[in-house]
Amino acid sequence: MHVEDVLKSRLDETQYRRLIAIENPMVHEFVAEYIALCDPASVFVCTDDGADLKRIREKAVELGEEQTLAIPGHTIHFDGYKDQARDKDHTKILLPRGVNLGENIESMDREEGVAEVRDILKNLMQGKEMIVRFFCLGPMNSAFTILACQITDSYYVAHSLDLLYRQGYEAFKTAPSDTKCFRIVHSQGELENCVSKNIDKRRVYVDVEDEIVYSANTQYGGNTLGLKKLSMRLAIKRASREDWLCEHMFVMGVHGPKDRLTYFTGAFPSLCGKTSTSMMTGEKIIGDDIAYLRPVDGEMRAVNVEKGMFGIIMGINSKDDPIIWETLHNPNEIIFSNILVADDRSTYWIDKDGPVPSHGFNHSGPWTPGKKDAAGKTVDPSHKNARFTLDLKCLENVDERIDDPEGVKVGGVIYGGRDSHAWVPVRESFDWVHGIVTIGAALESETTAATLGKEGVPVFNPMSNIDFVSVPLGLYIKNNLDFGARLSSPPLIFGVNYFLTDAEGRWLNEKTDKAIWLKWMELRVHGDADALVTPVGKIPRYEDLRKLFEDVQGKSYAETDYVKQFTVRVDAFTGKIKRIIAVYRNIPDTPAVVFEALQNEIDRLEQARAKHGDLLKPELFA
Repeated sequence: MHVEDVLKSRLDETQYRRLIAIENPMVHEFVAEYIALCDPASVFVCTDDGADLKRIREKAVELGEEQTLAIPGHTIHFDGYKDQARDKDHTKILLPRGVNLGENIESMDREEGVAEVRDILKNLMQGKEMIVRFFCLGPMNSAFTILACQITDSYYVAHSLDLLYRQGYEAFKTAPSDTKCFRIVHSQGELENCVSKNIDKRRVYVDVEDEIVYSANTQYGGNTLGLKKLSMRLAIKRASREDWLCEHMFVMGVHGPKDRLTYFTGAFPSLCGKTSTSMMTGEKIIGDDIAYLRPVDGEMRAVNVEKGMFGIIMGINSKDDPIIWETLHNPNEIIFSNILVADDRSTYWIDKDGPVPSHGFNHSGPWTPGKKDAAGKTVDPSHKNARFTLDLKCLENVDERIDDPEGVKVGGVIYGGRDSHAWVPVRESFDWVHGIVTIGAALESETTAATLGKEGVPVFNPMSNIDFVSVPLGLYIKNNLDFGARLSSPPLIFGVNYFLTDAEGRWLNEKTDKAIWLKWMELRVHGDADALVTPVGKIPRYEDLRKLFEDVQGKSYAETDYVKQFTVRVDAFTGKIKRIIAVYRNIPDTPAVVFEALQNEIDRLEQARAKHGDLLKPELFA
């Protein structure tokens, strides 16, 4: 294949000039290679110009990939009935022969995977237009910035990328010609009723050596928005080589006394409260999903890789999520996916305020209450993993430093998951190593509707990143430990759990309690609140929480509730830690300090049990 010949013969003069204005041979070769392989009918090279972005939006509607809704700017996209979550079984990291990331990370031989997916992609864009997009991951003109180029034949995907990422065509034009960019090629494949037809040939492969993502026969954003979790795998690999971190974390600011604003990062698996935490009323948001972290002058500094939000919509209501609720009902540019559209073009999703419409249209087709699918399963009005996509600048609480090229100083790191039996609602680690090992690296969480497969199964998910890690897990943990060692003032590390239950399975936390845990963590970062030292870390004092509940929410907080929530359950904790130790014994090159810190935690718990029994009430540590 001669690159110049392909480009000149397959691009019209306008598109050709747009592409060669980027003086990067890697980009030219990438575009030419997949024009030749995928054989599109035409090619559109999209610049940062507003007219080009408008064309993307209009084509998405014209081709039926999106439909307009009642509120101006709002559109709806439907994924196929079996294409509404990340396809973990067919998402693989491609590795050279002899390289093994361990049994916890889905991978396959690179040569085999590339050959398979290229065979699937061959001629897959025939009769369609190839769209060539350019973006920046991270703020512009920053040490954090990574350039990315995505090819797709889906205008829905192209439109979503515009809402989620910073435009990068001009950045590509001014970047050095040898700049190494992330590259993504996606085709939704043959369509039937505007959704991907050949789901059996759905493949999402990530070549971390060549920094290319392949995605075929799928439309769901988690499988197709290549700059999101797919490029995250590329970034984790690059970060490992360059001594920084790419993490599955939000970045937010929490207000403290005297107009103080303290920045936190937080890692939570899907449907575990990540977005709702980052969107807490009264606080500031920089990002809700992916962060690049770098050591700068002895501090951890963070940026949001994205500029938008691809959020789960189930459960969003006016009481618990007032900012997002208002935004979703204003004439902003928003793409909804897999929710119910009523006859008047209004929308409904699971647990939305108001009555369920008597009929409408959703991902399953025409819908009425009680509808069942071919397997006899009741079809909900919207999918549990239904989403909304918007630019964060639509939100009233977006932080003015969202595009700061220097990033923000991180005062605290939060890890949280679903744990009905062990973890207390909030605790602080003793130090960086204790936090990374016994909170971050020991994270378990129940599966949710965000991934295909059975729900409610507790799974090992260190740093809420197990699905995206692209280096050996032992090395990934070591990188996190080493990162803290390079900081003169490392952030505090906290563990949170919004899903603790009593013996009858009743929740011990209100959904809004997380606001109080955030305020307590902010005070701890600055030494403005004391803590009780337990065998598993530091927990709040009752008096501090009582005052926060009164000051922040204007409500009382019973000491009996405090005791139920913050009693350390020795048996549940030790059982969890023993499971984690067993997992790491099967992970090659796990740092020795992981086993030491986990065993020390068990020893402290057992010593306390010998004195006080299985339930360690907070009063024991006062």
